[in-house]
Amino acid sequence: MSTTTHPILARQAPAHDNLLEVTGLHKHFPIRQGILFQRRIGAVRAVDGIDFSVGAGESLGLVGESGCGKSTTGRLITRLLEPTAGTITFDGEDITHTSVSGMRQARRNLQMIFQDPYSSLNPRHTVGTIIETPMKLNGVNPPQGLKRRAQELLETVGLNPEHYNRYPNEFSGGQRQRIGIARALALRPKLIVADEPVSALDVSIQAQVVNLLQDLQREFGIAFVFIAHDLAVVRHFSERVAVMYLGRIVEIADREALYALPRHPYTHALLSAVPEADPDLTGARERIRLAGDVPSPINPPSGCRFRTRCWKARDKCATEEPPLVRIPGNAEGHLTACHFPEEPTTAPRADVVLDPALAAMEETSTGTTGMPT
Repeated sequence: MSTTTHPILARQAPAHDNLLEVTGLHKHFPIRQGILFQRRIGAVRAVDGIDFSVGAGESLGLVGESGCGKSTTGRLITRLLEPTAGTITFDGEDITHTSVSGMRQARRNLQMIFQDPYSSLNPRHTVGTIIETPMKLNGVNPPQGLKRRAQELLETVGLNPEHYNRYPNEFSGGQRQRIGIARALALRPKLIVADEPVSALDVSIQAQVVNLLQDLQREFGIAFVFIAHDLAVVRHFSERVAVMYLGRIVEIADREALYALPRHPYTHALLSAVPEADPDLTGARERIRLAGDVPSPINPPSGCRFRTRCWKARDKCATEEPPLVRIPGNAEGHLTACHFPEEPTTAPRADVVLDPALAAMEETSTGTTGMPT
C-alpha cells in the first residue's frame, strides 16, 4: 500500500486499509467559442478539488443533488474520464495518468455498474457474450470454461443460467441491471463504482438490487463507491457517506453519525426532505426548503459555495472557503466544511425509518436467491 497518506484521508477510514485514495481531484470541462479558430472562454468545474478514501471491503455512499459532480467523480475513479488535476491511488498504485495498457490491468480489480441498464448493455450481443467479454479482454480462462463461468455469474445475481443465449431486449429493467452486475463481477474486482444503480428501477426492485449488492459485498469482500441521490437507499447500503455540493465534498462521516447529527446545513436540508415511514412523524419534523437554484458550476460562488442558499450565511462565508475538517462535537472521522455548523439540537431524529419499502426489505432480504425482476 501507499507509504504516505493525505492527512484528511488518514482521518476518514481508520478501521480499513485504504484501497482507494483520491486527493485534490479536479475535472474541468472547457467551454470554447468559435468555429474555425476556437478559444477557451471558461470551464465547467464539475469536480473541483475533493479528497476521500475507501477502505478494503468498505462501502462509501456519494450523495447530492443532480449536477453536483457525483457521476463525474465515478468516471474519474475508473478513468473513463481524464482528471484535470489531482491524484487517484488504487491498491497502492497511482493510476491518475496510467496508460491504456496499465489501466487494463487496474480494471481487473476496478469495475463499474452504470446507471441505465438499457443503454449500458450492447443490444447486439447475447447475455453470455456481455459477461464473457471482460474475461476475454483480460486473458482470464476459468478452469470450467467461459460459458460455465458466465452461467455461474447469472446464478449468483439471481438469474437463470438458461438466459445465457438471450439478448438484453428480452429482459426487464431489474433483470438488465442484474446482468450489468454479473458483468462487473466477472473479474472478481476489489472495488466497484456503482453509479445510480437503482435510480431507474421501481422501489420494490430497487430494494432487491440493493440487497443483492450487499450480499455480494459480504460474500466476496468487495468495496463499493455507491453513487445515489436517494438518501434512504444510501443509508440502507453504505457504511460511510460523503455529501457533495457543486463539485465539492461538504460533509463525510459514518452512516449513523451523519444521519443522527448532520452538521452541514446542506446535509440537514437534504435529510429533512426525506419522507417519513410513520405519517404521524411527518408534521413533527421541520421541512427545510432551500431558496434559489443551484449556482452554475461555470462560475461558482466565492467562499462557501452553499452560502447563496444557506440560511446561516454570514460575511465570512463569502470571503473564506471552509475547510473539510473535524469540528467540535463531531465523532472521529466526521468531517464538515462549514464556518457555522448546525447544532445537535437541530438535527433530525436518528431512529426514523426513511423508506417503508426498504425497511421491509431489510427484514426479508431476497439476496441472491430472490425472484429475478
